[in-house]
Amino acid sequence: MVTVLALSAALAYGVADFLGGAVTRRSTALRTLTWCVPVGFVIILVSALLAGGGAAPGPIAWGFTAGLAGGAGLIAFYRALARGPMNVVAPVSALAAAVLPVAVGITRGERLDVSVAAGVLLCLVAIALVSMEAGDEGTAAATAPGWRRHLDSGPLMAGLSGTCFGVFFVLLKTAGDGSGLWPIVGARVGNVVIVAAALLALALRGGDLGPRLSGRTLIGLALLSGTLDAGANVLYFLAAHKGMLSLAAVLTSLYPAVTVLLARVAYTERLRAVQRLGMAIAVAGVALVTVG
Repeated sequence: MVTVLALSAALAYGVADFLGGAVTRRSTALRTLTWCVPVGFVIILVSALLAGGGAAPGPIAWGFTAGLAGGAGLIAFYRALARGPMNVVAPVSALAAAVLPVAVGITRGERLDVSVAAGVLLCLVAIALVSMEAGDEGTAAATAPGWRRHLDSGPLMAGLSGTCFGVFFVLLKTAGDGSGLWPIVGARVGNVVIVAAALLALALRGGDLGPRLSGRTLIGLALLSGTLDAGANVLYFLAAHKGMLSLAAVLTSLYPAVTVLLARVAYTERLRAVQRLGMAIAVAGVALVTVG
């Protein structure tokens, strides 16, 4: 059951990320999230009301904190998708998201055999290889603008988003499963707060939100992305509370396979040789973790 739920979450996350990335390329991360996050909140709230369970303050608070991390991760992830190819951004984010829950699971007494430990190490190597970009970063880093470009690069932002997602996974597990889906409601409120804070900060700086989302197709893709992301949250939450945190998080982190496949078909994105090596190592690492 854990495997089915986690892999279903991976499928939903993968499609949601592809659609969100496609919308972001026509607009901006914040514009996209102003559509995705509210529809996701409505869906989760309705689901929680239908599922029942007590809206206890403690689990909701854990969920809210998870949502703050997840919201920050979404902003970084969509920003990364706007700056780098999906078949680089998605794996880096997912691998970073998988490592933290595995580490936390170990500290909580979850036992990993040799193959799982080896898989985690391979994932770390894969992150380094897949993150390598072509270009003259050495020269750019010599000046302040170069540093800013480096810090705002696709792979680095993807790694930041993955770390935030890892925190999200851990905190949702900590929220417990005795309150129905209400911790997910708290998480969605946290998402809304983060997006609202980002919009306020942009307004105070006099920044531009970027091109508006226009047309039924683009708006429909944004709403579908938010719907699938909300569904994936629920599936992961159920998986994490039916088995080990490390197993649920790592299986859910297989979602880049879906995103990369869709990007390959839609955009014919290609990888450099070192990045292809990183992808191969990533597949081996995740396979070892999954089998273990």
